[in-house]
Amino acid sequence: MYVGTLSFDLLLGDVRSLKEKRSVVRPIVAELQRKFAVSVAEVGGQDLHRRTEIGVAMVTGTRDTSATCWTGASGSSPPGRRWSCCRCAAGSTLMKTD
Repeated sequence: MYVGTLSFDLLLGDVRSLKEKRSVVRPIVAELQRKFAVSVAEVGGQDLHRRTEIGVAMVTGTRDTSATCWTGASGSSPPGRRWSCCRCAAGSTLMKTD
């Protein structure tokens, strides 16, 4: 079993309030969940208006499936986006199961 993780540090555009930030972050999280069938959450920068960290995780049976998903997720860019990626870190871990 393979567990893959991906972390995005995003710099948001012209965002002036936490409410406005939610309106930018929520569609990003929903799109990643819909398009790649992964677990996604805002994991950092909750108190900052113009920055956020989004964590993504998945469990798969093959390393190739995980690598394909991460390549697609890290390269996806919806049209009309209001953010830019400052840092993207991916990792995969081989886990032994019985």
